[in-house]
Amino acid sequence: MNISISMTAKDKVSAFIWQHILLLISLFLMTLGVVLCIKSYFGSSVISSLPLSFSIASGTTDIVPAWSVGDYTIIMNFTLVILQIIILRKRFALVQLLQLVIGFVFGWFIDLNMYLTDSLVCESLLSKGLLQLAGCTIMGVGIAFEVRCGSVTMPGEGITVALCQVTGMPFPKMKIIVDTTLVILAIISSFVFFGNWQWNIIGPGTLFAMVYVGWLIKALSPHLSWFNSLLSYRPGFRRYIFGLARWIYRF
Repeated sequence: MNISISMTAKDKVSAFIWQHILLLISLFLMTLGVVLCIKSYFGSSVISSLPLSFSIASGTTDIVPAWSVGDYTIIMNFTLVILQIIILRKRFALVQLLQLVIGFVFGWFIDLNMYLTDSLVCESLLSKGLLQLAGCTIMGVGIAFEVRCGSVTMPGEGITVALCQVTGMPFPKMKIIVDTTLVILAIISSFVFFGNWQWNIIGPGTLFAMVYVGWLIKALSPHLSWFNSLLSYRPGFRRYIFGLARWIYRF
């Protein structure tokens, strides 16, 4: 009986580690898509529009600190978690504080992908359009995987869920309101920082991303049973760790 309990505990730990390895891969894909949309100059994704506005302003004015897109994304994610706590109060589940970790990793991955794609420059209208399409597609795939991982939600979805609990409004409608609010804040910040509309921050690509990414996730969802099988896989982490240790010891 004790052996059975021990094995069950080990399986839970293994499942947790594997689940979050897949989550990290999903977050990396999401942020790669976000960065490609930024690089297209057709308009950033909704989640990065406000941080991008602040980041660009930090390089042209003294109004805000000189931080990266990823830094401002982390700040925005932390703010969204704080708002959830204020809205839900005692109903806020402590496990949702893990959104802070997810939000930090998400911002860090954005900066990593900005570095990895530093040499990527699109000059023609066609190349910019194709890059926007590629970015939205990769982002949609990453979001679909992230949802399948079933871990803690992203802060952007977390604030939407919190508002739904308070208002009773359906999630899709509240999601539209939250996304629209972020876009409006990005537009306002553009006028405050630059005195005009910045099409590279909020452009046709932003509207395209809002429509296309949602459609893509809905289209992909029925075809991701293979990802569920991958999620249920239980790799022998202990064997890999010991093998790596032996290799290091030899060399």
